[in-house]
Amino acid sequence: QVQLVESGGGLVQPGESLRLSCAASGRTFSSYAMGWFRQAPGKEREFVAAISWGAGSTYYADSVKGRFTISRDNAKNTVYLQMNSPKPQDTAVYYCAATRSVMTRDEERNDYWGQGTQVTVSS
Repeated sequence: QVQLVESGGGLVQPGESLRLSCAASGRTFSSYAMGWFRQAPGKEREFVAAISWGAGSTYYADSVKGRFTISRDNAKNTVYLQMNSPKPQDTAVYYCAATRSVMTRDEERNDYWGQGTQVTVSS
């Protein structure tokens, strides 16, 4: 069992940086691939980024590639999402997820989810 708790969301202006964190419980965090997803008002949840268990591989949605960076610290049981140059269209609730499988953009293949953290990008 893995419990995930996101933090770091809030209101930011376009272009300001923001870093989200996802703290995981349990001693097997390093065996899970991790991902970030988001859901904007009135829209379906969508994939943002994923990282392999050893952080050797990452994968991004085209909409955030070059602006967002996913990373993890297995010693701290934490995965991060560095959001640089955010845009108003990045406004959403951001969720982290864990999968026993390889990193994936497929929601259904993730085994555990956090409760989400709101990110609002507005001037």
